[in-house]
Amino acid sequence: MTLDDRSTEPRCPVVDFDHNSAAHAEDPVGSYRRMRAAGPVVRSTRHGGFWVLTDYDGVFEAARDDQTFSSARCPYGGDGLATVIPKTPVNHHIPVELDPPEHRKYRKLINPLTSPAAVEHLRPAIEKYTTWFIDQVIEAGTCDFATVIGVPAVVTIDWLGLPPADWERYAHAHHAALSDLPGTPEFEHAISVEFPWMEEQLRAAIAERRVRPRDDVLSHLVGSEVDGRPVTDDEVFAMAELLISGGVGTTASLVSQTLMYLDRNHELRRTLAEHPEKLPRAIEEFLRVFSPTQALARTVTRDVEFLGHDFRTGDRVLLGWASANRDPKAFDDPDTVDIERWPNRHTAFGMGVHRCAGAHIARALSVEMLGQILCRMPDYEILHDRVVPFAHQAVNPGWKRIPARFTPGPRIGPTAGNARPFSI
Repeated sequence: MTLDDRSTEPRCPVVDFDHNSAAHAEDPVGSYRRMRAAGPVVRSTRHGGFWVLTDYDGVFEAARDDQTFSSARCPYGGDGLATVIPKTPVNHHIPVELDPPEHRKYRKLINPLTSPAAVEHLRPAIEKYTTWFIDQVIEAGTCDFATVIGVPAVVTIDWLGLPPADWERYAHAHHAALSDLPGTPEFEHAISVEFPWMEEQLRAAIAERRVRPRDDVLSHLVGSEVDGRPVTDDEVFAMAELLISGGVGTTASLVSQTLMYLDRNHELRRTLAEHPEKLPRAIEEFLRVFSPTQALARTVTRDVEFLGHDFRTGDRVLLGWASANRDPKAFDDPDTVDIERWPNRHTAFGMGVHRCAGAHIARALSVEMLGQILCRMPDYEILHDRVVPFAHQAVNPGWKRIPARFTPGPRIGPTAGNARPFSI
């Protein structure tokens, strides 16, 4: 059903809003500000028509009502990933594309892997890879931060038990699927070549763990049970694919946006460099204002009145995390970065049962990466005339290239030359 087939209440503004457009990519903050000004609930004419929830209360309520606002794959809105508009033709993701009670069965397999205690065991790897990436450029005095912030991707790939040397291929494929425009050579290559390659590699690793388990995440998933039976290879694949997708994009988006902001706000940069103990709370504010996942979609399961509007079965709804995070009804002076803001009930990790399982890992990665960059490259300068943004900023904002220069410094890690630290 499209807007042409339905009547829309006069109270619900109909807007020409497309979070996938070049105009939105130029100024996502301003774009969502205009949507909030139009109303807490608006109706877009794009992509067959969809609702946009723009304020904190509406996003909060919908995100916690899985019976009405479903994350599951469905025929409405086409084929593909249900949590984006328009849908992307990628593999099924478990458990993010499941609703309760099925969701809980699989989420409890992942929670122990991403708990605070588990993150403590992961910290040495996070520090090792962050040190290595910076060591590769620190003596030159120039770098591309888009490569340096590959740390979350290689940590994720290594953590799963896949060859960490392949991290770039996994990262570039997922970035292309979400950040390049459909129809472009980059997008089509990712979908037709890179994703089949990734599936082949991942399925081979899963089959190998069935025979020879290791001390890694894939082995944990392969050895798990659901409803008293072993999980299938397809289920392990769907869970691992989701962990890769989340690991390669969100934290890199947060760190890159923060580096761009600190490039223009030297006083705050100095404060954080001189007081690294402030970083954990500052990260919460950066999560709020930079929302590494800008918005995700749901599908309405039944005809229902929501916030005074008639939603119908099959309607697609965009939950604007980034918009909610700058709602002046929820946050004082929301466009100001205040690293002392507390409490900070941002929506950057989502809400409800689908709240990001990797939140603790993302925080640990962000603190380590920003901490080392601010300590080892305190005078970095981004070369803005050479920065190349992603064409598509709808899900994970970021840049393909972020050239920078800084005063050269010494290496501090145990590796030498161009050797990768994968055997440490």
